[in-house]
Amino acid sequence: MPITPATETHSSSNGTAEAILLELVDEKGVTIGTAEKLSAHQPPGQLHRAFSVFLFDEHGRLLLQQRALGKYHSPGVWSNTCCGHPYPGEAPFAAAARRTYEELGVSPSLLAEAGTVRYNHPDPESGLVEQEFNHLFVGLVQAPLVPDADEVGATAFVTAAELAERHAEDPFSAWFMTVLDAARPAVRELTGPTAGW
Repeated sequence: MPITPATETHSSSNGTAEAILLELVDEKGVTIGTAEKLSAHQPPGQLHRAFSVFLFDEHGRLLLQQRALGKYHSPGVWSNTCCGHPYPGEAPFAAAARRTYEELGVSPSLLAEAGTVRYNHPDPESGLVEQEFNHLFVGLVQAPLVPDADEVGATAFVTAAELAERHAEDPFSAWFMTVLDAARPAVRELTGPTAGW
């Protein structure tokens, strides 16, 4: 059965399937409850915990992914290396590493925290709302990618200049520039001043 907002599940520790729940948070990022994934994204949106990963190769190029066309939220647009939501009680760092492997078939050789950012981005195409308290991570990728076609339509490594060109021409996720701008200090520390980030 295809994964849809209504059928998306994960296995609990006792092996039963359950609906995906997100961790609701207050403005300081303190957990205040849970909500089902789709309902948390219905307007006006419920503030929930999320993460965004930015991985770079040895040349200081950022790994972008194009979201698969079958995704119910922001299909076909370009975005950062990986993004998603921790399960309730799951550490954002662990969720970021887990989803990077699930989506791209690779574990980062380095992954470091890069701060947090809070935003509210409606998606005009789907009508859904990204009301998120987002944990940012930067790192390195040094292994060949094995993308999951259900999650990832395409990948590309880009320099800062190539990203500017692509961003002017291709559709990107509504949250992309917000999370990239918030992560830039950590990105510059990771890639060095000559990379141009």
